[in-house]
Amino acid sequence: MTERSEADGQRLTTRETAERLGVKPETVYAYVSRGQLSSSRVPGGRGSTFDAAEVDALARRTGRREAASAPGEPAVRTGITLIGEDRYYFRGVDATKLATRHRYEEVAEWLWTGELRAGVRFTAPEQAVAAARRAVGALPLHCGSTDRLRVAVVAAAAADPLRFDLSRETVLGGARSLIPALVAALPTVGGGERPAAGPGEPGAPAGLAAQLWPKLTARRPDEPSLAALDAALALLIDHDLAASTLAARVAASARAHPYAVVSAGLGVLEGPLHGAASGLAHRMLAEVLERGGAAPVVADHLRAGRRVPGLGHRLYTGEDPRARTLFGLLERVPQAGPALAAARDVVATTARDVPLHANIDLALAVLSVASDMPAEAGETVFAISRTAGWIAHALEEYEERPLRMRPSGHYTGPRPPQPLPTS
Repeated sequence: MTERSEADGQRLTTRETAERLGVKPETVYAYVSRGQLSSSRVPGGRGSTFDAAEVDALARRTGRREAASAPGEPAVRTGITLIGEDRYYFRGVDATKLATRHRYEEVAEWLWTGELRAGVRFTAPEQAVAAARRAVGALPLHCGSTDRLRVAVVAAAAADPLRFDLSRETVLGGARSLIPALVAALPTVGGGERPAAGPGEPGAPAGLAAQLWPKLTARRPDEPSLAALDAALALLIDHDLAASTLAARVAASARAHPYAVVSAGLGVLEGPLHGAASGLAHRMLAEVLERGGAAPVVADHLRAGRRVPGLGHRLYTGEDPRARTLFGLLERVPQAGPALAAARDVVATTARDVPLHANIDLALAVLSVASDMPAEAGETVFAISRTAGWIAHALEEYEERPLRMRPSGHYTGPRPPQPLPTS
């Protein structure tokens, strides 16, 4: 007997429906108002009932069923990203297929709303762009892109009087303007402004990838290069509860506004084990190309007790699907050939002893090296892309009980009472 046939005809109360979906009762009625769930009034009563089969179908679509977690690990309900068997999915759809068939903005809308809107473009109000550019322009010249993005977020927040409105539509409107404002705030490589329209789009409003390209390199983009950057943005939008995403959800749990949520994510992303990892891989690939092979470079890393950048991922036993997809697109970029060969040389050299596979950081490094981008370009792509994911998680967290992410410390210090220390 199937799950559906068992549930057919069964009616659930609002409380039972909320428990089955893993949400608050108020959220159940939000699903009804959006047309995602139907209800019937209780005869002679004031409550509503819901069809169990329909509730189960909604749970499968949104991923809202309570997931089991390992002992000692906190469980966070999310219907955004599922990772398993060397693949990952955005709201139940293969993320690599979304990233290769749809623009970054369209994939972001899918994460936020569950709707795939063809041709969507993000635009930023001039007031937000001007404020962000002034803030970025006041920074010392040696500052990195993540420094610039952090101050740009603060400036854009100050320019938005509605930032404290946490209603869904207001949050979505702010997100659609914040991301292009962050891109616009970054300085153009080589100075000056270049046309925003991308290849094949004369005079048309540029997609976000075309807007970001001149902030990363002075080289003019060709169609395959721009497609690779757009796909990289889409592939990186979310990856379940990565460290920066967890920080963003903690901020949202405290009901911080979306700009503060993004600031929390950016603060964690800058670590060398997270968003900055692609820069290490970039420098390694550049050295491999300079020295004519991976063997001496890999040996130097191992001799110094360092991990070889761009290899292995704790969530995948095989190749990172994001890397596999981006490598496939980079094969269509003529100037990417040497960097791709260098990356494969690194993988082959290390595989002699330990079978480690390429991860997304190595693929981003191929993109940045091949396109004459600086080493930090991958981190910039990561930060811009993941902003959409942090917003998606904030939208989920705003529907949960406030301040629920408050773990208790396991105290290991001296047992009280202790005498007052003397100076």
